[in-house]
Amino acid sequence: MALILASASSRRQELLRNAGIAFTVQPTNIPEVLGDGECPRVSAERLAREKALAIFRQQANAFVLGADTIVIIDEQILGKPRDRDDAARMLRILSGRTHQVTTGVCLAGPQTRVGSGALANFEDVRSETTLVTMSTLTDDDIRSYIATGEPIDKAGAYAIQSIASRWIPRIEGDYFNVVGLPVSLVYRMIREHAVL
Repeated sequence: MALILASASSRRQELLRNAGIAFTVQPTNIPEVLGDGECPRVSAERLAREKALAIFRQQANAFVLGADTIVIIDEQILGKPRDRDDAARMLRILSGRTHQVTTGVCLAGPQTRVGSGALANFEDVRSETTLVTMSTLTDDDIRSYIATGEPIDKAGAYAIQSIASRWIPRIEGDYFNVVGLPVSLVYRMIREHAVL
């Protein structure tokens, strides 16, 4: 059966391709709205589940992978910036500090046998968190980085795999999680559910 990635993210697509995981792409238009009082990990997992299920409802014989990445600092979630000013605000908050990057992932799939032998669809929802330390950024650093356009569609207003790599001296955890998809976790989930 086919694996469908419920995301238009070129970064996620590249990570899956590089890992040799075959997939097709069917993006969703799920609004990335945070629930009131929802903890960051729960928010990332819920959004990943909503994305996966939106496609699974249309493709009930396929396996669907949804993902959502968020940046957290001081219990504040930094999503994708609304505009250049919002990107600058986020980068000033992250400057010289360590923050968390959490990616929620959901693998939804067709009927499998459960304990009683009955058939049931499944939803496997998990998450990965990585600690990222960012060097202190000057106002010029922030201005010139925003001028590249790179921060605009990225959670936390930066891309670790590109220009912002010059300001990331240390991470603790899965690097690919920060890029947008914890590949090792996804691969384990795929193997456990016999997608490959």
